[in-house]
Amino acid sequence: MMVYCFVNATSPTWGPMGTELHFSDATLTNTYAIGCATLAVGAPMLIPFALKYGSRPVYVISSAGQLAISIWAARTMTAGDWWGVNAIQCWLGALAEVLIQMTIADVFFVHQRGLMNAIYIWVANVGSNLGVVASGFITDDMGWRWVWWWCAILFGVQLVAFVFGFEETKFAHAESPEARQGSVAGVDVEAGSSESLNQKLSVTQVDPSIPRKTYWQKLAMTTTSPGQWSDFLIHSWQPFMLLGSIPGVLFCSLVYAILLAWMTVMTAALSEYMLDPPYNFTASDIGLMSLAPFIGTTIGSIICGPISDRVVLQLAKRNNGVYEPEMRFWVFLPFIPFQLAGAWWFGYALSNGWPWPQVAVSYLISNVGSAPIQSLALTYMLDAYNADIIGDALTAVTFCRNTMSTIFVFAMPAWISGVGMANVFNTIGGIGIIILSFAAVFIWKGKQWRVRTANVYKYYAERQFDARPV
Repeated sequence: MMVYCFVNATSPTWGPMGTELHFSDATLTNTYAIGCATLAVGAPMLIPFALKYGSRPVYVISSAGQLAISIWAARTMTAGDWWGVNAIQCWLGALAEVLIQMTIADVFFVHQRGLMNAIYIWVANVGSNLGVVASGFITDDMGWRWVWWWCAILFGVQLVAFVFGFEETKFAHAESPEARQGSVAGVDVEAGSSESLNQKLSVTQVDPSIPRKTYWQKLAMTTTSPGQWSDFLIHSWQPFMLLGSIPGVLFCSLVYAILLAWMTVMTAALSEYMLDPPYNFTASDIGLMSLAPFIGTTIGSIICGPISDRVVLQLAKRNNGVYEPEMRFWVFLPFIPFQLAGAWWFGYALSNGWPWPQVAVSYLISNVGSAPIQSLALTYMLDAYNADIIGDALTAVTFCRNTMSTIFVFAMPAWISGVGMANVFNTIGGIGIIILSFAAVFIWKGKQWRVRTANVYKYYAERQFDARPV
């Protein structure tokens, strides 16, 4: 929550910060874009360290880094300071998009991960949207620098919590050759077949005399896994190989990319243009506008959750009791019009200076569509590729979505001045229609593509670092 709050809380501070430090609109937009760029590359660069030394040291060091960066942000004096704050903070913040998912996989069973991911997404939205609301009021009442002092205080609390309360979740186990042969053989047995039911079970004896770890032993700073660094560094480039070789990973990455690009451009445009006539919004007014996407996300999530499960259950019954991941896309399709209509309405409303309630309602409607679409795309990827390549797949998603956001935000000022805001949203909407409509193609051909790329999937699954048995 704190990372998402830090990334998004900057928008209400743009007006007062720009006035005090004489930052141009282009500087503020470009520094926001550089943050998107480092979000894209942070995970591939940092995740190998978590695989080698454990998630605990990465959480602790990144929290300490965020604390230091918050203090730097509060003491910003030059444009160079603000470039550095955005670049380094988002580089470390990229861990929140992948490492938490890995922690969920470590701690929770498969049947619990859906709920845990839903809680994670909800908390992330609290930070992204309600953090902006708080930022607006803090900026008006205490000054824009206090937004970052409060971040420093809260990151300090987070650091203490990680140092004294967070145990390592990775289990560096030594697996016997027999166990590995058994697990590999099990992959070739179709789930639900009689052969899988007749497999012999083994009983593991646990020695109760083995002492429990002490409190300080549990809080060891590192849990180093055996293996050469090359075994871990492949996870810096393997995600990019998945993008080009597995259609499902590419599609889900593009879905996330276009949705985040939409949201990022909408946030940047709102923060920049609603400070001017006819709106003349204050920082707190800008912050309150973030209530709209939060409400939209909540509505979309409440609708999507139960409907998705019921539809998939009925489709599986009609398919002789066999569930296929592509069934999720039947629920995906009805939410596309909400995203498109809301985004287009937002662009035209802001471009033509229409009343602010229209901007807010359109912002809300677009999020009614985007939240379920993101959730369903992620669920499809988890269902289709299980836990075998999901770490690299999530890293690929993170890279792709933040790269597209970077391109759009960097181009936005010149793009809007050249063709107008309405046409910018027309173009993004056209790209979005093409990408999102491929959900229908996956309903038709997705299973065939998974079958054709099965050997590719197995190849990358065998190259995974095996520290997270399901």
